[in-house]
Amino acid sequence: MKKVTISNSLKIYLFLILLLLALSCEEQPKEQETIQDFVHYVNPLMGTDSSFDLSNGNTYPAIAMPWGMNFWTPMTSKMGDGWTYKYDEHKIRGIKQTHQPSPWINDYAAFSLMAVTGDLKFQEEERASWFSHKAETVRPDYYSVYLADYDVVAEVAPTERAAHFKFTFPETDKAYILLDAFFKGSMVKILPEQRKVIGYCRNNSGGVPDNFHNYFVAEFDTDFELTHTWEDNWQLHEGSTESEGEHVGAILGFATKRGQTIRVKVASSFISPEQAQLNLDRELGNDSFQETREKANEAWQKELGRIEVFSTNQDHLKTFYSCLYRVLLFPRKFYEINSQDQVVHYSPYNGEVLPGYMFTDNGFWDTFRAVFPFFNMMYPELNAQIMEGLVNTYKESGWLPEWASPGHRDSMIGSNSASIIADAHLSGVDGFDVEVLLEAMLKNATVAHGRPTNSVGRAGLEYYNSLGYVPYDVGVNENAARTLEYAYADFTIAQLAKSMGKESLAQQYYAKSLNYKKLFDPSTKLMRGKNKDGQFQTPFNPLKWGDAFTEGNSLHYTWSVFHDVQGLIDLMGGEDEFVRMLDGVFEMPPKYDDSYYGFTIHEIREMQIVNMGNYAHGNQPIQHMIYLYNHARQPWKAQQRIREVLTKLYTPAPDGYCGDEDNGQTSAWYVFSALGFYPVAPATNEYVIGSPLFDRAILHLQNGNTFTVTAEGNGNNSPFIQNASLNGKPMDQTWIAAETVQNGGELTFGMGVEPNKNWGISQEGVPYSFSIK
Repeated sequence: MKKVTISNSLKIYLFLILLLLALSCEEQPKEQETIQDFVHYVNPLMGTDSSFDLSNGNTYPAIAMPWGMNFWTPMTSKMGDGWTYKYDEHKIRGIKQTHQPSPWINDYAAFSLMAVTGDLKFQEEERASWFSHKAETVRPDYYSVYLADYDVVAEVAPTERAAHFKFTFPETDKAYILLDAFFKGSMVKILPEQRKVIGYCRNNSGGVPDNFHNYFVAEFDTDFELTHTWEDNWQLHEGSTESEGEHVGAILGFATKRGQTIRVKVASSFISPEQAQLNLDRELGNDSFQETREKANEAWQKELGRIEVFSTNQDHLKTFYSCLYRVLLFPRKFYEINSQDQVVHYSPYNGEVLPGYMFTDNGFWDTFRAVFPFFNMMYPELNAQIMEGLVNTYKESGWLPEWASPGHRDSMIGSNSASIIADAHLSGVDGFDVEVLLEAMLKNATVAHGRPTNSVGRAGLEYYNSLGYVPYDVGVNENAARTLEYAYADFTIAQLAKSMGKESLAQQYYAKSLNYKKLFDPSTKLMRGKNKDGQFQTPFNPLKWGDAFTEGNSLHYTWSVFHDVQGLIDLMGGEDEFVRMLDGVFEMPPKYDDSYYGFTIHEIREMQIVNMGNYAHGNQPIQHMIYLYNHARQPWKAQQRIREVLTKLYTPAPDGYCGDEDNGQTSAWYVFSALGFYPVAPATNEYVIGSPLFDRAILHLQNGNTFTVTAEGNGNNSPFIQNASLNGKPMDQTWIAAETVQNGGELTFGMGVEPNKNWGISQEGVPYSFSIK
């Protein structure tokens, strides 16, 4: 056979061809596959590394159903401590039912379960067990922890008004499960023949009628070997089955084999013991622990899966779904389903059991900004129920809530219920009595007396309505902030009135919405407190937190003209000066004046340490500010800074927030901004464009439509929009209508590493302002 020879040059040529073929076949980086397990990406420990001095979220791991009436959480801190779970603490005292919306508002209607073995330890400090995060599983739908001192694994899976516990014991004749009914009034009664404990707890931090009770029932699957109770001052009563007092609890004893499990089904009700039993039977019934867990998982998968995001960056996925989980927790359902399958609620305002919906645990000063606009976009049916709940609150208390937990609480400022109601109606949410709610909004704006707390209605109203502002020197604190928020609330009243055909009323409140101008100081180009005589307050330090402002300074609150940014631009002398003022907030050092408080509050510290100048994203007043670059026709600056906040100030870790999470608001900023747009001015039906974080996001809307946001050429160093199209047609504006999203379709961005300073700069393409409506 003839031998074939190949030259060296041909060998090299063939080698190169084979190499190119191999490289072409090599798998390239690509968008991740469709997510199957959304819950997997959620870290309920995000934000739990917090303290009074520094908030990285001020959250606790909420083991709960979306908007559930009851949450469950492990306790590392003592009873009554608002920081109930601190990530860096080492011992667990129990797993408690909680309704806490924030550590500052604290908890109500709490009680806990705990397992111990060996010598009986039931007092709170003594019974606490060492644990490790390495032996802890924390998910929205499930919690498990190894109680090392007792060789016990404790697990819990939630329903809306109940929970299923599972305790796995070692071999011992001294196994105990403790039910601590907490302080401020409680009762326990053990029913051994029924393997049941019933009782109530009354602990609260305010905002409840005199007859307030949380009735609970706990059913065990194992006979009790012994029963004890304790009464006030931890006095043990061996063999007893009933105790009532300031702080009581129940102890159930068992003899267990190694690996033996004892399951406990627990439910509660604000209405009656019978309703608590009904809640247990309806929500747990004969379900096994695994079935309870699976149902909770299905509920979370459904809600989290309404928004699918795609990225190869796993941390971005984890942060997004962890934030989305937080948005879906509050406000909580405060209603129950009675034996006739009717929706009823115990009123935290008048103490009666009444028909209809009730929601609570929300501060509208925080959540009007993005949480409720998110509900209008993704959950209009839920928000209709929440609006019905506001109708009931008004009928039962005579006022709209501003901070409810569970009833009216004296916290924060403003009249922000107006924004929430108007935005819902204007977004097409229906099924509630909007006439009654308009009446309630007008009462807030016109009636100064009879308010149940200072946070309800409008403090300083008579001054505001006569002078157009709340004066600095009349004893109404945070007066400039109140003026700015009342002016925006007046705008939302006008928008609602106009949509209802009440043109005269609308014009009256449109005029009042311009009251923000009365506090603008041309010499500093900032908002400033003003005395009753019309003179600006002196001396003026724009870095002074508090005083005329709320948890911020003039540099933060000057931008609180949500509805008329163009008006603010005009006051400042035009777009260039407006942008210079915006830039200055970021470019100056993080200096501050904390003399109003007498110490450095945590919000100040959180601003100081993140190296973003005086930009204080950890608190709500300034969170919309970056988007205002769009109004001044320099959208590339918004794109750059939004991407920086998304990737620098949020992580899916225990220190993952840059300040208080606050009932979903700081999370909602992330969710909206990561999608690529944000509701700067609720009640205008517009979203302002930012910088989409994900390669693709699909919104599965409640009306059956889908809206997709695609970012082509996206990457860590590509925050800048080069071009955009909506449903295939070029788009050169920096906003989209809420209706556009609801209609479904696709918004596509081309992204790049350098700003395109010619995109989105036309005067016609800027977002809404009242001055150019």
